Amino acid sequence: MAPARVPLVDYLHLEPEPHLVANECRGCGARFFDRRNACARCGLTDFAPAEVAGAGELRAYTIVHRAAPGIPVPFVSAIVCTDDGTWVRSNVVNCDPTPDAVGLGMRVQLTTYPIGADDDGTEAVAFGYEPV
Repeated sequence: MAPARVPLVDYLHLEPEPHLVANECRGCGARFFDRRNACARCGLTDFAPAEVAGAGELRAYTIVHRAAPGIPVPFVSAIVCTDDGTWVRSNVVNCDPTPDAVGLGMRVQLTTYPIGADDDGTEAVAFGYEPV
């Protein structure tokens, strides 16, 4: 039997295939990954879950060389615009963290990776984007 897996954040869904689910304002279509009492764009309070496209384009990034203790550096912190227009803050993984390997407009795809396990073997899973 495979070990249990739990997503690091509520908006990462692992089944049937890994994907993100945003809260979409029913009034204006703005999307948010955190809980909202009201839409930051139009002020309405009615939201619905919306699946986010898995592929997208790298729109901004920085190569991080200093981080909290225990966080391996360097890594690429990025903003991705998915193919459905949702903006996602994430890391670019499975890629050298160098300007030669990362570039604006680069096509990326959602991926998941384990970040640790508890004493019972339950695995915590994070997400990032990797070059296509």
